[in-house]
Amino acid sequence: MTTRRAPGRAAATTDAPGRRGVATTGAPSRGATRALLGTLVAGAAVSSALGLYARLHVPTGRTLTTLGFTDLVHMKAWLTTAALVLAAGQVLSALRLYGRLGGRQRGSSGQRASSGQRAEPAPVWVHRLHRSGGALAVLLTLPVAFQCAWSLGFGTYSARVLVHSVLGCLLYGVFVAKMLALRLRRPPGWLIPWLGGSLVLAFVGLWLTSSLWFFTHGGRGY
Repeated sequence: MTTRRAPGRAAATTDAPGRRGVATTGAPSRGATRALLGTLVAGAAVSSALGLYARLHVPTGRTLTTLGFTDLVHMKAWLTTAALVLAAGQVLSALRLYGRLGGRQRGSSGQRASSGQRAEPAPVWVHRLHRSGGALAVLLTLPVAFQCAWSLGFGTYSARVLVHSVLGCLLYGVFVAKMLALRLRRPPGWLIPWLGGSLVLAFVGLWLTSSLWFFTHGGRGY
């Protein structure tokens, strides 16, 4: 008995053990699905654990360090602002990596073409800038997150503070999920951009509910 291949569809291929980057047209394997679910569950677990700690922990009200700023509030406002600037750089570098920004357009023959164009690969320094900028943005938030959870706790006394607390927990869950997703063998095409976009939105939300509020309510200096 023979099987017919539907017109216009490529035959599915399977990966040989140890090979990477072999394209398949069939449904993802059971192992790949488990890895994807594990990645998302790990991110959700991190966010949940941070939220539970901040909620159940009795706030100390003390400040361990302000890193040279006037007080804890100034440190939170300015470090979050710096992280937001780096997050904006992440968006620009990601657009370049995905061929949406900059780079000459070339056809499949290597010559300039009006149709079937594709962007040239991004330079190595763009990849390095994207990785280092993202890592630095998250590092800048760590002192803020620690002081928020340990000193202030999970705030619910206003809508703004509640949203800020939730976004603070989500930020690290999304970050962990993205780092794990980058190590998946063949992640779905939507996964990395979706997680990266969610990470940037979390940065924006944190800034709007903390730094912007501070600066527009009389916050001055450092």
